[in-house]
Amino acid sequence: MTDGLSRIVAVVRELPPESTQQAVGYPSLFLLVALGALVPIVPTGAIVSSAAVVAFHQSSPLALLFVFLVSAFAACLGDAALYWLGRRGVRSRNGSRWLAALRRRAAPERLAHAQERLDTHKVSVLVLSRLVPAGRIPVMLACLLSEMPLRRFVRADIAACLAWAATYQLIGILGGSLFPEPWQGVVAAVALTVLVSAVPSLWRRVRGTPREAAPSGSEHP
Repeated sequence: MTDGLSRIVAVVRELPPESTQQAVGYPSLFLLVALGALVPIVPTGAIVSSAAVVAFHQSSPLALLFVFLVSAFAACLGDAALYWLGRRGVRSRNGSRWLAALRRRAAPERLAHAQERLDTHKVSVLVLSRLVPAGRIPVMLACLLSEMPLRRFVRADIAACLAWAATYQLIGILGGSLFPEPWQGVVAAVALTVLVSAVPSLWRRVRGTPREAAPSGSEHP
């Protein structure tokens, strides 16, 4: 992941003219975000933030709008494709490698929590799942196991992807507004994205430490 982000920064430091950026950048953004939705190892948040930084420094007033629309559409399309592949695995007696991959990426406790929240809050959980780092896959798997229809999933996922694209675009705009050079804004946006992704995991570890220490203390009253 670090190597991939370093390449993004290296490319942005030597930007081509705006016409070339738009001709190459939007299709590349679409492909990378859609691929990241299907294969959850691509840092799509950092990619959207970096694209927003570049768009922020362009003269076209519609550049940021295009980044937002392309990112949201690609994310929704990738989610829908992954959900469709997962539904095939649920219906199949032998499952599928896509469903197995989703199960591997969803820890049992997080899946159980997602199923509980899905039963209580219904579709709103799906909308919020994309805004929580590592929250998308457990909620998607919970939707699959509850046999949520594809059409209903897509309707809720549209709102989720719009909120997700807006959030990471705002991070990019913030990074782009702080520095005069696009590559400096990309570095700032990537750092903010990594920070946003890391904070929930660190918070869970901090909250989990007392619980893990309690059993050892109870053995020695």
